[in-house]
Amino acid sequence: QVQLVESGGGSVQTGGSLRLSCAVSGYTDSNYCMGWFRQAPGKEREPVAAIDSGLNTRYSDSVKGRFTISQDNAKNTLYLQMNSLKPEDTGMYYCAIDPGCWVVPAVLLRIGYKHWGQGTQVTVSS
Repeated sequence: QVQLVESGGGSVQTGGSLRLSCAVSGYTDSNYCMGWFRQAPGKEREPVAAIDSGLNTRYSDSVKGRFTISQDNAKNTLYLQMNSLKPEDTGMYYCAIDPGCWVVPAVLLRIGYKHWGQGTQVTVSS
């Protein structure tokens, strides 16, 4: 059974930084896609960043240059380093994985991810 557990959320002021972690277990596929998504109150969930087993990455335009997605295979952990945070980055952040995924990197933010974590809250105050 695939499980994802996020951590690292919190409250910061504008311009601050946070590092989210997502511990992933229960999958054996050598090919996969993993991503971070967020949902602000009253809004739909949106993609933030994604990475595949070939270490190709994609970012939404709103976070490009400020956020960095990475992974540590030895620890089976996905990370999201968030710098220069803005109030509009506030929301619940979810990690997700699609085991067996094999797509062109350009669509990493648009595919349907099969397994999701419970989320971690990020609040950025002005």
